[in-house]
Amino acid sequence: MLQRMKLLLRWALLACSLLLVAHLLGGVEVRSFGAALVAALVLGLLNTLVRPLLILLTLPVTLLTLGLFVFVINALMFWLAGWALEGLHVEGFGAALLGSLLYSLCALLIDAAIEAVFNREEGRG
Repeated sequence: MLQRMKLLLRWALLACSLLLVAHLLGGVEVRSFGAALVAALVLGLLNTLVRPLLILLTLPVTLLTLGLFVFVINALMFWLAGWALEGLHVEGFGAALLGSLLYSLCALLIDAAIEAVFNREEGRG
C-alpha cells in the first residue's frame, strides 16, 4: 500500500514538474495536467524500456564522450515523447535537451523528498 502511494505521488509530482518545465522553457508546451500525467507516464516507460537499449547500443560513443552522450539520449527520449503525444509539444532538440535536464533535476529532487518523507513516516510507525 505504501509503495503504491509513493508511486502515485511521484507520478503526480513528475507531471507537475513537466508543467514547470513548460512554464520555464518556451520550446516545451504541455496542454493540461491530464496531458502532463500521460506524458510523465510515457517518459517513465521510455526511460525504463528504450533508454537502456540506446545506452547499450551507443556505449562506445558514451565512453568516448566520458558519459556526456547520455544527455543526448535523455533529450531524444524527451523529444520522442513530445513527438508521440498530442498534449506535449517539444519545439526542437535544444528545447528537448534543456527540458530533459530540468525534468531530470526535478525528478532527482522529487525522489529525494519522497524518500525523506516516507522514511521519516516509517520510523514513526
